Amino acid sequence: MGRMEGKVVLVTGGASGIGLSASMLMAKEGAKVVISDFNEEGAKAEAKKITESGGDAKGIFLDAGDEDSIREAVEYTVKEFGKLHVLFNNVGVTNLKKDLDVVNMDLEEWDRLMDVNLKSVLLGTRFTIPHMVEAGGGSIINTASMAAFAGDATRSAYGASKAGVVNLTRYIAAQYGKDKIRCNAVAPGLILTPAARNNMPQQVLDIFGKFNALPYHGEADDIGYTVLFLASDESKFITGQTIQVEGGHYMANPSIADFQAFMDQSGQ
Repeated sequence: MGRMEGKVVLVTGGASGIGLSASMLMAKEGAKVVISDFNEEGAKAEAKKITESGGDAKGIFLDAGDEDSIREAVEYTVKEFGKLHVLFNNVGVTNLKKDLDVVNMDLEEWDRLMDVNLKSVLLGTRFTIPHMVEAGGGSIINTASMAAFAGDATRSAYGASKAGVVNLTRYIAAQYGKDKIRCNAVAPGLILTPAARNNMPQQVLDIFGKFNALPYHGEADDIGYTVLFLASDESKFITGQTIQVEGGHYMANPSIADFQAFMDQSGQ
């Protein structure tokens, strides 16, 4: 028996990166998985790979900025597999050219990020909860970010939207716990997803690495395994929490790396 045997899962933004890792790990542990993504072709291709490897998965289109599309993804999952036990609200977007400091940011971009990053979590949860109640309970996992816990020079809308995800997670947990529905979030730091590898110069990766407590960057599976744990019954007494998976990047005095370099240089 796998850790997710008999569970039906809907993953948003599952065609690559963190969402794909979680989808593959949960399917490997016996879950029936629906991978939904704006990249419909990618979602279907990855679902086919899972099925060919002995799992059970379907790929469908999802526009996380559209209420009807989110509702349809939930309804498809229930129609296809009969129940819905786990929802992984994973979709998240950012735009470094428009999501700037609070004076200069594009206000339309602010609204878009609030819709896709935060409102989609609300809507996915709203449409899923009645099915979870019918199934006798369930687990909702939301992708937040370490941007929810620390200020930055840019990405103001992204950070605010992810802070909203953290607190919405608590509200969902408080409101539906008596229905045996748990809600938790995972907050990644820099994770070497394909998008990060393809778009971040090595110099930027080195800057992040300098401030990690651990001597390496995170991989998609580091988040995927955390999601697997939160989706499984192994975490049945955990709710309302945000687990920070960030290599110790944010836990220390921010000057510690430079101070240590100074100490080494001065021979102290």
